[in-house]
Amino acid sequence: MSQIGITLLFLSIAALLLFGNVLRADIVALMLMLALGLSGILTPQEAFSGFSRQAVIIMLAAFILAEGLRRSGVTERLGLFIIRIFGAGERRLVFGVMTASAVLSLFMNNIAAASLLFPSLSGVARRMKISPSKLLMPLAFGTILGGMATLLTTNNIIVSGLLRDEGLAGFTLTDFAPIGLLLTFAGILYMVLWGRKLLPAQSPAQRHENNAESDDLINTYQLSERLVRARVFDGGSLDGITLEKSGLREKHQLNVIAIQRGRSTLPLEAKTVLKGNDILLIMARPEDTVPTSLMDMLEVLPSGAWQQEYLSAPNLKLIEAAIAPRSQLASQTLQEIGFEQKFASNVLAVWRRGRSIRTRLADLPLEFGDGLLIQGSEKSLSLLRTEPGLILLAESVPSTRMTLRSWLTVFIMAATLILAVLFSDNIAEIMLSGAVAMVLIGTMNMDQAYRSVDWRSLFLVAGMLPLGVALNKTGASAMFANMILSNPSGTQHLVVLAGFVLLTVALTQIINGAAAVTVIAPIAIATAQQIGMEPRSIAMAVALASSMAFMSPLGHAVNVMVMGAGGYTFKDYARVGIPLTVLLVILLMIALPLIMPIG
Repeated sequence: MSQIGITLLFLSIAALLLFGNVLRADIVALMLMLALGLSGILTPQEAFSGFSRQAVIIMLAAFILAEGLRRSGVTERLGLFIIRIFGAGERRLVFGVMTASAVLSLFMNNIAAASLLFPSLSGVARRMKISPSKLLMPLAFGTILGGMATLLTTNNIIVSGLLRDEGLAGFTLTDFAPIGLLLTFAGILYMVLWGRKLLPAQSPAQRHENNAESDDLINTYQLSERLVRARVFDGGSLDGITLEKSGLREKHQLNVIAIQRGRSTLPLEAKTVLKGNDILLIMARPEDTVPTSLMDMLEVLPSGAWQQEYLSAPNLKLIEAAIAPRSQLASQTLQEIGFEQKFASNVLAVWRRGRSIRTRLADLPLEFGDGLLIQGSEKSLSLLRTEPGLILLAESVPSTRMTLRSWLTVFIMAATLILAVLFSDNIAEIMLSGAVAMVLIGTMNMDQAYRSVDWRSLFLVAGMLPLGVALNKTGASAMFANMILSNPSGTQHLVVLAGFVLLTVALTQIINGAAAVTVIAPIAIATAQQIGMEPRSIAMAVALASSMAFMSPLGHAVNVMVMGAGGYTFKDYARVGIPLTVLLVILLMIALPLIMPIG
């Protein structure tokens, strides 16, 4: 088999793994990198060149700079200031949220920008009696839109690096601004005037908030069909046994979510001792229920007025949380975390991709973006606040006092950006110097700097970049270009541009945008060079198209992040995102030839 054939075979296998979500994108990228090296298509230096590229260094520095800016407190103040200015009514609040998130994403990673506003936004919505479902998707879309207007977005950095690999001029910090800001403004305007009307009226949690005196929460999460009341037999095997040692969850898949003793509701803790005549509220699948082996320990009771009594218990709270980006809790089960013991609370349900998971939660691996419905006390709330891997909703972001070090951090960030604009050929060195300077002045230590980096994204990019080298080295890019241009003399530049934009947008909805742009950009650049198009123009179009991840939550991690708390489904993203994507594609096709020459 020829080298082109082997390269395309490896690319096809990687695409299938990504499309089918068989493996994580970063491990697929590393496997592809190794396959290209071991097969001899790339030399060892070429195979591992992704780790030394400017794109990877810029990404690394951008993560650290963004964390320093967050620690300075200025980003928190800026975001909440904008929300306070515009936060009067749903339309104005949507505008304020999207403006704040777009402004923040100009200087920092999209997920980091959304994470700053996410906790307080739910509380703002409740105070103004607006459903969080009307604001969380605009928050996500605002960060994606703002990221289009700056080089400091992963996809834009990758494309700039691919241009440099071809001996062409890369993009500077401000090159994306003219078109990106136009697309950002259009996207915000669409969401304010029309898109917000297509969003769900209420999130599951907000429906509970508006019906605190009823059992609406149980209906919303479809908990009632899984709930059983049972009395502990006096003198039975469970009498005098702690909940932790009862084996109800581990052995029988029974999730105890409330213990009533007389008229009191007991704290649901591992060390709580069960006593005869205690009433247990148990969540279980219909096939689990209360097995025969427990009939000498528990007496199943008919349902009654327990729902209102349970929800109105003064010593219990219902707490909403989401799994944070880069959380160490992701991929672990509640049992592995020791969630009940660690936080003195109980997870009642997990909201994932538009549906509620209610039973067998102990062995369910958590995922980034999961929404958790947690039952606990004030003590539980205090413990949950200390966990960086959780974002508590309806919580105010703690105020960060601006110190001399904070102002120095802001000065370093400003100086870094200005120097990066003035000396664009040395942007990687300048940004990494800014990141090191923040560590030197004590904004963060090196361990904190390492934790701020999204290593998954970094390894994804470093692993995928050698693919561009392989496509060019083997002639695969030129072959695709010739296939696209079977009749070069009759080819219209605008048609070619539109084809690459639509292909990129389609791929971005189902795989990571960084992976999509790494495959398409080298082919687009090669095609442009063959037909006399401006390579930088078509590269910018592909980069911007790869950020149009609005039609599916899979297109961008920030969409997954808000999915659970907003109660969104795939249909919600399609309903709101398809018109937005069509609008932005049309604007891109009109604006790009006017701002940048394409031929």
